[in-house]
Amino acid sequence: MKKIGLLSDTHGYLDDAVFRYFEPCDEIWHAGDFGSIGIVDHLAAFKPFRGVWGNIDGQDIRQACLEHERFMCENVDVWMTHIGGYPGRYAVQVRPEITLNPPKLFICGHSHILKVQYDPKLNLLHLNPGAAGKQGWHKVRTLMRFHITEDRIENLEVIELGNR
Repeated sequence: MKKIGLLSDTHGYLDDAVFRYFEPCDEIWHAGDFGSIGIVDHLAAFKPFRGVWGNIDGQDIRQACLEHERFMCENVDVWMTHIGGYPGRYAVQVRPEITLNPPKLFICGHSHILKVQYDPKLNLLHLNPGAAGKQGWHKVRTLMRFHITEDRIENLEVIELGNR
């Protein structure tokens, strides 16, 4: 079993509460728009880390992170990208691959909209952790925690960090 902490869209702001909430996690995943290479460094120094760059991220972050991360966690095929769209309306850059070879877990950020949605057509779980930073139109800053056990995604929690 792996305990995962998931966040996105920090836009240069990393609340100290993230470290308290992610203390029990085995890994931290960030779905892009870090806003500062310091956030990448701080998270990577804290726990094993995976991240993808977002549309606001500069060359320093684009050199440290990939645009798309596709990997196995336990027995779950995971695809994480920043701009991914939603079931039935996937982004143009992911649509061909996700249709031909869907993962079990698809994670994206970008919209600042917290979303957990099952796609029955592709048999995948779509997660967007919302936004953990203070920039954007979202009202509440959010994170997610969940477990991956063998081939199951379990114990999903949404954590509210407070108002933007």
